[in-house]
Amino acid sequence: MPLHFEISEFHARITRAQLALENAGLDAILLFAPESHLWLTGYDTFGFAMFQCMVLDADGRIDLLTRAPDLRQARHTSILRDDQIHIWEEVEGATPAQDLARLLALRGLNGKRLGWETQTAGLTTWNGDMVRAAIPNLVEASGIIRGCRRLKSSAEITMHRRAAALSDDALDAALDITRAGAFEGDILAAMQGAVFKGGGDYAGNEFILGSGPGALLCRYYSGRRTLDSQDQLTLEWSGAYARYHAAMMRTLVVGKVSDAQRHMHASAVEALEACEAAIRPGDPMGNVFDAHAQVFDKNGLKHARLQACGYGMGAVYNPIWVDFPMFYAGNPLLMQAGQVFFLHMILMDSEAELAMCWGHSVLVTETGVERLSRSPLDLVAL
Repeated sequence: MPLHFEISEFHARITRAQLALENAGLDAILLFAPESHLWLTGYDTFGFAMFQCMVLDADGRIDLLTRAPDLRQARHTSILRDDQIHIWEEVEGATPAQDLARLLALRGLNGKRLGWETQTAGLTTWNGDMVRAAIPNLVEASGIIRGCRRLKSSAEITMHRRAAALSDDALDAALDITRAGAFEGDILAAMQGAVFKGGGDYAGNEFILGSGPGALLCRYYSGRRTLDSQDQLTLEWSGAYARYHAAMMRTLVVGKVSDAQRHMHASAVEALEACEAAIRPGDPMGNVFDAHAQVFDKNGLKHARLQACGYGMGAVYNPIWVDFPMFYAGNPLLMQAGQVFFLHMILMDSEAELAMCWGHSVLVTETGVERLSRSPLDLVAL
């Protein structure tokens, strides 16, 4: 099997998840988040777009209910045995939620206290309503496995480091070809190609690339420009290795750099370093947002900043690579050593039609942070 981790790593994760179930007073949990499936067993598929559920009980037993196309996917990518993989029959009038109820009965879980994950793209409202009808009295438990996943093992940190190296490679590829007259499609192809050539994966969402007015967007959109002699190009991307991410962000200047751009860049770097200094194990995440806001506000850029300045990184699936929680005002969640975050200092001044966005991923250590990127923070003019 092409497992990315030793079997002992998965056994340790299952033990942690069992303890989390015990602490929550649950006899079992219905897992719909693909990230939970991957973390617990290595099972890797986009089959979560259909009906799919993994069941973990308090004894550590795992069962997967999925579609026929994912039978071999589970065999090939996970630690699951054939007796743990169950296929629901696809026919007109099929009711996979009823199949799930029968599986729970087979495992002696009828009438037990069952949690389920609802805060995930792996469970649509349509399917969720079917599950509620078939299995009443479920307890919201989206934070159980998510909480376990926040603290990365040494093996997982290795994956994040590899993802960060791929992110740096992608930036190098972009810098090699970005200039006046360059086509956005070529830049995007070079960045994504660098990740693939390095053995990486598709990221959890599209690489974000926009020039001119599009540089003020922090979402992917379909549209390709050729760069002008005086232009700006905002890039937000992430290398991904074994689904683990380490996102980065840059705004590149094509042509002459204005005084306003220099001020925005200096402020973005100052804010990024202030955020790094504010990351301390045991401190609330809100402190990091405050550090970001204080720098931008004192530098007269409050109008151009956003209401968050980063979020968790992990092994995640589409539609986004965000692995919550986020850095926002008042977030009380305490940071811990072993977490990985993406810090993004985003300045988008609509009146001036200028963008300046700077960011990279960091590992929380016992004493502070470690940058996972090797790329410098210097302003880039091409």
